[in-house]
Amino acid sequence: MKELVFLETERLLLRPLSLCDLNGNYKNWLNDKEIVQHNSHGRFPQTDESLKNFISSANHTGRIVLAIIAKDSKVHIGNISLQGINWVDRNAEIAFLLGEKEYWGKGIMGEAGKAMIDHAFITLNLHRVHCGTSTENKGMQRLAEKLGMSKEGVRKEAIFNDGKYHDIIEFGIINN
Repeated sequence: MKELVFLETERLLLRPLSLCDLNGNYKNWLNDKEIVQHNSHGRFPQTDESLKNFISSANHTGRIVLAIIAKDSKVHIGNISLQGINWVDRNAEIAFLLGEKEYWGKGIMGEAGKAMIDHAFITLNLHRVHCGTSTENKGMQRLAEKLGMSKEGVRKEAIFNDGKYHDIIEFGIINN
């Protein structure tokens, strides 16, 4: 059976997240403190059951969650999503999770992010895509800037992580 490909880039296939992804490392990423250190995924343990529930309801008119597959290895290496899609105001939040550490620092999320933002603007006719990240997450800040996002503001002490509150930097890009 041919794999469903939703978006494709030079090095990546992006397809809907599916229950078959539970057979790989997905659950391990969400329970790995280094991978989830700057987001809320690691606050509660992830189980097969919780992930089945998430995957079963992942894609609908308000959210697109795609598995990122490396073309070279055919391995599920991360996820990317548009969430909180607001069809009236025509905006959405983009979110990233790169779980396979050997792919870190190789521009994978820049490539996937560009494909997802292009889809948001060209296919979905959204006007604005945004994201927020902890002041501690320098990699995500660089990614947002690489994707052409501008710093829009700061939410003071908006995330509790490692026993203290951190600011969240908000980034956004407008479809011009």
